[in-house]
This record gives sequence, C-alpha cells and structure tokens, in this order.
Amino acid sequence: MDKLHLSGAETVILDGGLGTELERKGADVTTRLWSARILKEDPDMIFRTHKEFFEAGADVATTASYQATVKGFEEIGLDKKAAEDLIRSSIRIAKKARDEFWSELPKADKSARRFPLVAASIGCYGASLADGSEFNGRYKDEVTAEQLKDFHRGRLVMLLEEGPDLVAFETVPCAVEVMALAELLEEPEIQAFGTPA
Repeated sequence: MDKLHLSGAETVILDGGLGTELERKGADVTTRLWSARILKEDPDMIFRTHKEFFEAGADVATTASYQATVKGFEEIGLDKKAAEDLIRSSIRIAKKARDEFWSELPKADKSARRFPLVAASIGCYGASLADGSEFNGRYKDEVTAEQLKDFHRGRLVMLLEEGPDLVAFETVPCAVEVMALAELLEEPEIQAFGTPA
C-alpha cells in the first residue's frame, strides 16, 4: 500500500474538529485538558470518531493530543507514567482506527483513495495554559525559546516513539515558538526518528 506523499498531493482532506465532534457526542471538553481528557475517560469514543472521519473521506487523522501534557494529567491525579501512556495512546488509537478502517475497505475502494495517515497533534505552549493564549500568544514575552523547546521536547519524543506519519504543530501564535519548534526538529534526538512530513 502506498502512503500519501504530501508534496505531490493535489488535495488532502484533514479530519474534522476532533474536540468539537467529541463534544457533539456528549464528551465534556470544558476542562483544561480539552479533548485529551477523553483519552482517559472514553478512548473508544476517540477511536470511533477517528474511524468515522476516515469513513467520511479524511486522508489524515489528527490525534487527541493537542492539549495533552504530563502536567495536565498530573493535575487530575495521574502519575507521570500513566500520563505519558495516555499521551502515547493518542497515536495508537488513531492508528488502530485507520488500520481497521483500511482493512474493512473493499479492494476496489482502496485503489481509488490514498492510504490514510495519522498526524500527531501538538498544541502550542499557550494551549497548556488553558487561558486562550494559544490564540493571541500573550505568553511570548514570558518564556524563552529554550523554555519552549524544553516544554515541547518530551511530548514530541513520546509521540514520535509511537510512529505517527506526520507531526502537526497546531495554533502556534508567535514567531518565537515557531522558531523554537524549527530548532527542536533539528536536534539529534528528534532527527533520530527520521523526518515526519
């Protein structure tokens, strides 16, 4: 099966808003963990939603890890190991949904569409603050590029260890964080995983 090569793709259909769809299905996404909370409370709901997006024609599923942080999970009573496993599980859930969808797809339909991909969703530093600053970047003068790299490094490594096809840094509102992420992607520890699209 051929994987999608984004550089040559004419149109790529991303999944819908995962958090919005989970909320529509009854999940409470009003906490500071947003849809990441559902990784703990109802991972099967996330699985079903990813699968439904693929069935609707999505080429890429973004994981429920946008607002997932070890600190955020520790604040709801989990230990570090359990928090890390939940973050990693976001990739496993999306890959399982993709693989099940693909295995059930008739052969004729497989030849007519791309093999779907899984994108590790990584929200900006502001998303972890749960105060809306992921939209305005007001934290940009309060943290350094090094602090931002330190913030993102552990979660990025955890997600890369699970083998996503892509990494999606989402809602990054300030140049200092964009530059920090670009530098982070050049670090040997990150480069060891290969170059996700």
